[in-house]
Amino acid sequence: MTGNQTPSRIWSLPGLRGIAPPATVPPAESPPDDVEISPWPTKGTRLRTRSRAARAGFYAPSLIGAPTTTRQAEILNTAIIGPPTGTRGVVSGRDILSRTPIAHDPVTAYNSIPREVSSPNVIIMGDVGAGKSTHTKANQVLRPLLLKNRRCVVFDKKDQGGEGEYSGVARHYGYEPIRFTADSSGTKLNLLDPVIMRGTGIKGQGRLLNIVTRLARGDHALNEWEEEALRAALRRTVDGTTGRAPVLADVLPNLGRIADDRDYIALSSAARDELHRAGLSVRWTLNGLLDEYGGLLDGETSSTVDLRGKLTAFDISQLRDDGPAVPVVMAIGNMWMLGRLRDERGYATTVVYEEGWHMVGGPSAQLIKANQKLSRGLGISNVFVMHKGSDIPRDSAGMAVIQEAQTVCIYRQSRPEDALWCQRTFGLAPETAQTIERLQDGHYIFKYGSHPETHVQHILSSWEAEVSNTDEGLAASESERG
Repeated sequence: MTGNQTPSRIWSLPGLRGIAPPATVPPAESPPDDVEISPWPTKGTRLRTRSRAARAGFYAPSLIGAPTTTRQAEILNTAIIGPPTGTRGVVSGRDILSRTPIAHDPVTAYNSIPREVSSPNVIIMGDVGAGKSTHTKANQVLRPLLLKNRRCVVFDKKDQGGEGEYSGVARHYGYEPIRFTADSSGTKLNLLDPVIMRGTGIKGQGRLLNIVTRLARGDHALNEWEEEALRAALRRTVDGTTGRAPVLADVLPNLGRIADDRDYIALSSAARDELHRAGLSVRWTLNGLLDEYGGLLDGETSSTVDLRGKLTAFDISQLRDDGPAVPVVMAIGNMWMLGRLRDERGYATTVVYEEGWHMVGGPSAQLIKANQKLSRGLGISNVFVMHKGSDIPRDSAGMAVIQEAQTVCIYRQSRPEDALWCQRTFGLAPETAQTIERLQDGHYIFKYGSHPETHVQHILSSWEAEVSNTDEGLAASESERG
């Protein structure tokens, strides 16, 4: 019997009705894909409940089953609730759903075959006190340093007892933190250090000088006349300095100097005057920068600036937040590292930018973006730690840097607009935005490569908890009052 044919009347005879085949029911029209089917009203196969036939083994006993859905039944499939990651890298926490360890390391994932991520860069963001600093110190610094041929450089911004929070950890590895101050008591960084020139050439040196000038102006970009005047002054300074490394103070006299430059002989008098005025404008900007931060920028790079240790801490915790000092040191330090690492192959270097917004939210993002390929070739994994990203313009270089990162850890974002920004920017499931708003301290949303996001609880050892305590000042204050 096929289709909608009427069954033979013979099956209606006594004794045969119990084993009669079910009547053919025409297939129901399939519901739209976007409509969820409730199991209760859905009609299934006709139940056969004759106990005598069941005892004889003609068919299985009929039971009223509990309704379910595919999503509810996933918990019965161990493949679905298995660990979201493999075991390579370092253990960074515990998956909330499966209660299995989460293991990941951006450098290991980038170097795996096939690659699990296309970029070793990392974004860590969240509200103050949600746990991102503790996460960074444990998962991006302490644990990766246990791996072979690994080292870490940290731009340490958080003040803890008059110095950066990584100072004690750096001493644990046998090296003093590199301390920067606005006066002459700290370390100097030479904007024109030959190490920078070896890394990115005179074009990269000019790009850095341009960014530093822009930072000194409060993020006001140079016009084309000023850019040309700055390039000419840099070229003249590098060619004219002998016997020592050129410094920023050597550039100032060459800004606005047009009269004896052969490259501009063919220009009209009006154009030469415009170029002269543009050079003077940049000169006044850099002169003001040296007046305020001479102890930091005026001179050759201090001999203490080195990468010999497993952990190098650039302590910028004593630099003010309301000026260009912090992003300037980060920008110069980034370019200096590129040059230094060209001569020191064989190591993978994690570079952590605490208050990373200075690098991706301002003009310094152009340096990161321009040097991405070089950074990957030198084995650098940049880790940017920040509070939120919703203030970064969509079409900026900083947004390109954020979207290029393939490892993302999102701690609580209390404001709905910040949580929604994370969900959209990193391609998370729509319902994840509400989860991000309600995350507990020490919990974060983790995503790497093309894998779906995972809700992770960060777990520390007792030693890691002790060295990762970033509230020492508050704790001391409470003990004194007690």
